[in-house]
Amino acid sequence: MQGFGCGLLICLRKATDRSIGDEDLYLQQAVVFIEDAIQYRSINHRVDANSLRLYRWYYSRLWQWGLGLTIAVVLMLAFIERPSSFSYTSDPRFRPPPWEPPCGLTEGIEIVCLVIFAIDLTTKSYLIGWDEFRKCKWLIVYILAVSASVIDWTLTLSMFCDQNLRVRRLIRPFFLLQNSSLMKKTLKCIKRTLPEIASVILLLALHLCLFTMIGMLLFAKGENPKHNGEWETYFRDLPTSLSSLLVLLTTANNPDVMIPAYSLNRGYSIFFILFSGFGTYFLMNLLTAIIYNQFRGYLLMSVQASILRRRLGVRAAFEVMSCQGRGHDATHSEEHVERVRVDASLQVMARVQMKSYYRQAIIKRVQQLSDGFIQWEAFRSLFDELDKDRIKEHPPKPEYNSPLLQRLQLVFSHYYVMIVGNAVALANVMCICTILVLDSEKSIAERDDYYMEVINCFFILYYLMEMSLKILAFGWRGYLSYRNNIFDGLLTVCLLLLQITIFATYRLPFPKWNPASRGLMSLWEMVRLVNMLIVVRFLRIIPDIKLMALVASTLVDLVKNLRAFAGILVVVFYVFAVLGIWLFQGAITAPGKMSVMSNSSMENITINFTMECGSYEQLGYWPNNFDDFASSLVLLYNIMVVNNWQVFMDAYTRYTTEWSKVYFVSWWLTSSVMWVNLFVALILENFIYKWDRSVTCSVADVERTGYETTVQLMFREQIQEPTEEELVTQLHQHPHLHLS
Repeated sequence: MQGFGCGLLICLRKATDRSIGDEDLYLQQAVVFIEDAIQYRSINHRVDANSLRLYRWYYSRLWQWGLGLTIAVVLMLAFIERPSSFSYTSDPRFRPPPWEPPCGLTEGIEIVCLVIFAIDLTTKSYLIGWDEFRKCKWLIVYILAVSASVIDWTLTLSMFCDQNLRVRRLIRPFFLLQNSSLMKKTLKCIKRTLPEIASVILLLALHLCLFTMIGMLLFAKGENPKHNGEWETYFRDLPTSLSSLLVLLTTANNPDVMIPAYSLNRGYSIFFILFSGFGTYFLMNLLTAIIYNQFRGYLLMSVQASILRRRLGVRAAFEVMSCQGRGHDATHSEEHVERVRVDASLQVMARVQMKSYYRQAIIKRVQQLSDGFIQWEAFRSLFDELDKDRIKEHPPKPEYNSPLLQRLQLVFSHYYVMIVGNAVALANVMCICTILVLDSEKSIAERDDYYMEVINCFFILYYLMEMSLKILAFGWRGYLSYRNNIFDGLLTVCLLLLQITIFATYRLPFPKWNPASRGLMSLWEMVRLVNMLIVVRFLRIIPDIKLMALVASTLVDLVKNLRAFAGILVVVFYVFAVLGIWLFQGAITAPGKMSVMSNSSMENITINFTMECGSYEQLGYWPNNFDDFASSLVLLYNIMVVNNWQVFMDAYTRYTTEWSKVYFVSWWLTSSVMWVNLFVALILENFIYKWDRSVTCSVADVERTGYETTVQLMFREQIQEPTEEELVTQLHQHPHLHLS
């Protein structure tokens, strides 16, 4: 590193000629570089004073939250636009005409969102500069997306909002994708995984075609009509045969598909067992394993790049601060010494936007250095604190002079009090369950709420006493420092207020207590609400059981830190829902709305509706349709679950065309086969990561430790640290920092 020289263009001036403004600029640059490192952002942006202020404003919480809100608003417009989802039911037999927004309402909201996107695009393009802009395909596509949306928006207004095919609906999910770097990395990894997926899907298709041919030969039409049940229902022609076995691959029509043949000869079951055994339990699971393994490898490469960004940001900050430090270190003005001043480091850390407990940990380590300077290795190790778990220290307990209060504090701060409280909560839930079982067949008029109310009053008084004594033992700050206490106390207060409302409205309970309904809610509704809150309160046991606490914290971390994976699923749902509306809106008409059809067509549909068992019509699946955006999302979810998904595919095939199967199979492959399995695998990765780190911890340690699980930390052990040569090379290639 002796050949690195003074380092950066900002160090070209002689140290003796530096002004105070230059030194402040160095501090600003160091602050921004460290913030880039914390957020795994690229440092390839402008570094002059005005650009740095704009850069920090752009990545401020205010602008990023505003941009996220804008993306949410533009995505939510699909629920309001034609066809509107503003009706209480999606069933075409009972659905009233939905509320349609006046022309210009949604268009006005949308153009405001597009203007914000244009500002976002302009700001981002300016900050990275023209050279970096030309390399960034996402920004180029961003321009095309905004431009195409504005053109389509103009066409809508020119047609007085009577445009059914709005192309910009398909463009809107792009705004969600481009705003998340992790989503873009995930999408890139999925694209690289597709060749490996295609090879297994090709093998799966070969397996399907082979068994389809054998099935059509095995269940060919015979002379005896009574023996043609399998042919007539599942193997009449090639498309029907392929569909039947494809659905069997998902087990959705098992054992229905084999019953006609199996009824004639038990030997026919061998065909179906071989097909599903090899296809479902071998090829499908092999496909899941390949998707996960290949994707994990590419994601690991992506995370490696993120770690390089962090180290590069820290290194850039160090170089900036070391140049600034040489203005105060006359003895080293002629030679390059890689070290920074402690006071400058403290100033930078005080201005960096980061979580307070990480800032305090880093500042504490800096203050422990006694010689006034920090070498590069020590400076780099400061930011290892970002990868450590946060240990939450609870406030000290209050001190009492009274022996009675000291004794109460000793008793009610003990762990066994929590166990007793959980046992009482369990007893309360068991009482509610017993009364619900006894009264399950009774009507509201036959129920006697007296016993339920007396039991609830007893337990609520206990909960109130338990909460009060815990506050006495731990103090207010100590009580609120436990998350389960906040949850428990909030529900206890709600139960108390609800119980007081019941007494104020319906007076004290007595046998055969069944007063007339008063106010907004009847007595039975209020009692049910109390019971529901009591059942929810029983979740307080989760932090006290180690495995349950880990599972719960894993779910919380998935919501917080794996939003990118769920975000791409949202994008896929959105695109397929829009395509479904374009292709199938109004395709299925309810029986009461078929009067416009011809008599012959009406007769055929009526026969299918009344005679065919297990069909879309007979099962009453009318609310599942593509008539509006909300119902399209629900239908896509039902298909993703794959239970009876063949019913939807069959219905839209009958009402439209055989080619509609391509849409449904594509959605099944995208959602159920690839993305859901991948998401499950990542959940396992997240949980295993947490379990390995907490296997030696007690329940109390798990509660005190705030595990910071990110995708980067999940793969931390497999990641190689970048070398000094890599960091130097990357800094030499910076478009706005030129080396001397």
